[in-house]
Amino acid sequence: MSRDARSGSGRDRGTPATASGKARRSAAASRAGASFSAPALARRGATVGTVDGGGPDALVVGTIPTTARLTGVLLVLAALAGVAALFPTYLVVGGAELSTVSGFGSLLAALPVPLVNLAVGIVLVRGAVPKFGLAYAGVAGALALGQLLIEIYRGSSSTTRPAVEVIAGERVLTSGVDVGTGWVLGVVALALTVLAGMGAVAAWGRTVMEDGGALDPARSGLAGAAVLLGVATVLCLALPAADVPDQLVTDPTTGLETVVTREGPQALLERPGMALLGGLLLAGAVVLCSVVAPSLRPRLATVGGLLAITVTVLAAAMTGLRDATSSADLEWTVPGAGLVVTGLGYAVLTVLAWRLRRSPT
Repeated sequence: MSRDARSGSGRDRGTPATASGKARRSAAASRAGASFSAPALARRGATVGTVDGGGPDALVVGTIPTTARLTGVLLVLAALAGVAALFPTYLVVGGAELSTVSGFGSLLAALPVPLVNLAVGIVLVRGAVPKFGLAYAGVAGALALGQLLIEIYRGSSSTTRPAVEVIAGERVLTSGVDVGTGWVLGVVALALTVLAGMGAVAAWGRTVMEDGGALDPARSGLAGAAVLLGVATVLCLALPAADVPDQLVTDPTTGLETVVTREGPQALLERPGMALLGGLLLAGAVVLCSVVAPSLRPRLATVGGLLAITVTVLAAAMTGLRDATSSADLEWTVPGAGLVVTGLGYAVLTVLAWRLRRSPT
């Protein structure tokens, strides 16, 4: 009888503790999953479905708005225009016809941006992971705006202040410039990318795509690393990735050696007018997008934003390397090598954002 009483008392003492532990776990689970719970999203018209694996990091995707799919169409059109722009005459400078692609190396440097635009655009049109594509389009559009202004200056206003430039891997003097079909298609591709970015901003708030927050514990670390890479990228972009080396001249009379500075390509912020505005917008967009991308939700939206920065920076780095290797007058610079390092750094952050899955606390 006494043993039963003690057992009963032990059960009575253990029950509240067990119940309280379950309550705490239920509350934590409720807080972790409240943002992507099926009933909540069902009330918002969402269709619950696992897209990216299973378990606590399963995605819940709602109805895809038409604006999001239209953004994907714009990215596809931008990609097709970008590929078509590679082969016709780009610019005619001083009577010399320049083309964006002059060999296999230049083709490799020019293809990544349109190919990634095409792939992400198709994914967005299908509506599989919409905020991944919208984040990519938004960041790519912000980065393309500055590049668009620089291209417009290069084809229309560069002759007002002639200077030595490196265009399509050739060192030329912009005393006379005529646009070609390649330049027109390139400007169209950049303009479509900017429109896609605007469409992404318009569709973002109406697109439902959420997960369990598996990346949240690592977001602060990603943001800090991305900001450092953004600042380093701007510093590298501020100077030419390929430049003309100084020439050492020996005076035959005195035998003294003198360093003669040769005029080289203009840096990003040395160009006047619209090109200067474009350079400032590009530099500001790199830093701003590096801050914003790691905070985008869900996790795959962060992947999309970082992927857009990665592709843009690596394309600039490969263009500088192409210029240095294709011209005997140019040599690769430290800022050019720095762009390779920062581009690879962004690629590492993109992979980490894709692969990191931690249980939110």
